[in-house]
Amino acid sequence: MNKVEYVEPRKNYLSWDDTFMLMADLIAERSKDPSTITGAVVVDSENIILGLGYNGWPRGVGDEVFSWNREGGYEKENYLNTKYPYLAHAEMNAVLNANKSVRGAKVYCHLFPCNECAKVMIQAGIKELIYQEDKYNDVDIFIASRRLLEAAGIKLREYKPSKKLRIE
Repeated sequence: MNKVEYVEPRKNYLSWDDTFMLMADLIAERSKDPSTITGAVVVDSENIILGLGYNGWPRGVGDEVFSWNREGGYEKENYLNTKYPYLAHAEMNAVLNANKSVRGAKVYCHLFPCNECAKVMIQAGIKELIYQEDKYNDVDIFIASRRLLEAAGIKLREYKPSKKLRIE
């Protein structure tokens, strides 16, 4: 009988965190938002993808119905003339697009989620949030989000790449 030569497996492969954050990068490219291109991925405890999402209008709302304007932000007098009251964020879309229950799952996303997305994740049973950036941490809706997520016992973790990626 012939002896088969043993070949060791490749050692410099992507971690799960790197893999899912790259997938969030890829699905973010579906967004038509000219100022905030972001994506999210929901995975179960066995790292099986349950849902993907990017920021955009709710299903059935045409791209030209509302303005993509971000000027004025959350200020009451300008709010209805911005994208904010109409946009469905990547995290919300990833949870709502899931192909089965996300109870006990993890969400990978670019930006720390707002309070509305936090409520959706809590109600759906998400147990861990891995985010890449928390640049709005001093804005009220993100302060509220962190308070909600912590009160619900959701593990929060900032993503740190494990290696320099070849994909550019």
